[in-house]
Amino acid sequence: MAVPKSKITRMKRGHRRSTDALKNPTYVEDKNSGELRRPHHIDLKTGMYRGRQILEPKDSV
Repeated sequence: MAVPKSKITRMKRGHRRSTDALKNPTYVEDKNSGELRRPHHIDLKTGMYRGRQILEPKDSV
């Protein structure tokens, strides 16, 4: 059975757990439509990504 050789200090434990905190997702304003979207993601309404048409735009039903 694995047994730790020494006690893990609060500082080392805190450094390991520092990435567990929840962060708010980042949004950027689209240059063309002015709506908020996730960075490095395709805008699903227009189908644009980095100034190029990638997908067909969604029809507004």
